[in-house]
Amino acid sequence: MKNLKDYLVVSPEVQEALDNNRPVVALESTIISHGMPYPRNVETALNVERIIRDHGAVPATIAIIGGKLVAGCSAEQIERLGKKGLEVTKASRRDLPVLIERAADGASTVAATMIIASLAGISVFATGGIGGVHRGAETTMDVSADLEELAQTPVMVICAGAKSILDLGLTREYLETKGVTVLGYQTDVLPAFYTRESAFGVDYRVDTASELAGIFNAKEAVGLRGGLLVTNPIPEQYSMDADAINQTIDEAVAEAGALGVRGKDITPYLLDKIQKMTGGASLEANIQLVYNNVALGAEVAKELCARRA
Repeated sequence: MKNLKDYLVVSPEVQEALDNNRPVVALESTIISHGMPYPRNVETALNVERIIRDHGAVPATIAIIGGKLVAGCSAEQIERLGKKGLEVTKASRRDLPVLIERAADGASTVAATMIIASLAGISVFATGGIGGVHRGAETTMDVSADLEELAQTPVMVICAGAKSILDLGLTREYLETKGVTVLGYQTDVLPAFYTRESAFGVDYRVDTASELAGIFNAKEAVGLRGGLLVTNPIPEQYSMDADAINQTIDEAVAEAGALGVRGKDITPYLLDKIQKMTGGASLEANIQLVYNNVALGAEVAKELCARRA
């Protein structure tokens, strides 16, 4: 009978950091295979790891490689995911046992990354944007598994809000129903991925990485299950005009609906379509907000280690 150690592979660098209470930041891999074209995807992924190292933490890019749950992909594995691109399965919770059994590759979504990070003992995960309730979900019931994972898996997720292609109001309500605390880093407003603001607020504003670490520690200490969502606005110089990007998103969503694109294909389709419609501006914004989030993730991971020393 096989058990977790037969399937979970933690890189020596990441394991050494965890064993010695050194800061580690988990990273997803869907952004590599499904988020942007090759070779920009690989270049961005390696830059993200460099930024985390520059901030004094250890990066742990997470993926499913040959049926193994990998926490701490090598540069060669990142290249493999980047080159294969959309051929790689976009892996959420439901996909993990199948990919394991078939010894297949999978690019981890927010949900799958949270699961694997938690299994490896990593508490902080930085990404671009979370999935959520899709527009029109009142008829399609299209709700990302990311939200359910936030409700049950004990990992802090740092993002630039939910992706703008979603219904932010319904996403916000869903998180509230599930008891997920939504924090705004130096903001009272829920950021909307490409833009710094939306019509919705956060539960609490938090102005320091130290307090973010303290809140996560408090949640763990009293035994509250689930994760913690930290929303970090895109840097002002890269924030897109809200009216313009929302109009672009509306057009892309309408086209996807007309073509019958749905399920796990909808997000990569819309991100690619929006990138083309904005002449690459949305892709640049996406990259910069990820860089911003991983830098904060490293600072929070350091503070968390200091509190656990």
